[in-house]
Amino acid sequence: MPGDPVKVIGYLRVSTQDQDLEKNKADILLFANERRLGNVDWVEERVSGTKGWRTRELAKAVESLKAGDWLIVPEISRLGRSTLDTLDVLAELRKKGVNVYAIKGAWTLNGTIESKVFLTMMALFSEIERDFISARTKEALKARKAAGVKLGRPRGSGKSKLDQYRPEIEALLKNGSTLSFIAARHNVALTTVSRWIARNKIDRTPRP
Repeated sequence: MPGDPVKVIGYLRVSTQDQDLEKNKADILLFANERRLGNVDWVEERVSGTKGWRTRELAKAVESLKAGDWLIVPEISRLGRSTLDTLDVLAELRKKGVNVYAIKGAWTLNGTIESKVFLTMMALFSEIERDFISARTKEALKARKAAGVKLGRPRGSGKSKLDQYRPEIEALLKNGSTLSFIAARHNVALTTVSRWIARNKIDRTPRP
């Protein structure tokens, strides 16, 4: 609603229990104070970098933000487990009209030319990452075929259109692809991919 105060979230994620958050908090508070943004609500997570952003507390934080609000992070890489994952969350924030600021690099993403240049760079890096994933996926499928694994869609009724792509999807997940990327690749809804993975009990843990 018009007149609502600006919401500011300081998001902190560390990958190990021995990392100190106090310096990151101080940097975020300094920026918020300089911009007179008001109080900062903290969202802290100590989770593995292999966990996609939509399955973390970050997803709830993004959901709570509206146009004109702020999400401040120590560095852009803290948002996702990969370039693809990071670009996914940034696209969601941009769609909502949320301002994003990263202390490291002093990146402000808020619809400016600078923001568009940065996101273009991120998209380029994501495309390169997709090419690497695609190459690794083809190698994995070739290896499975050489080992005698039958590829293709199982016969029978009630099967999903994703069944025929199971080896590829498993390989993509192992290489860190997001569910959004897989859904777009196979032209299905995100919920369809999520339910299909759950129904088939597919391991979503990326390869170390």
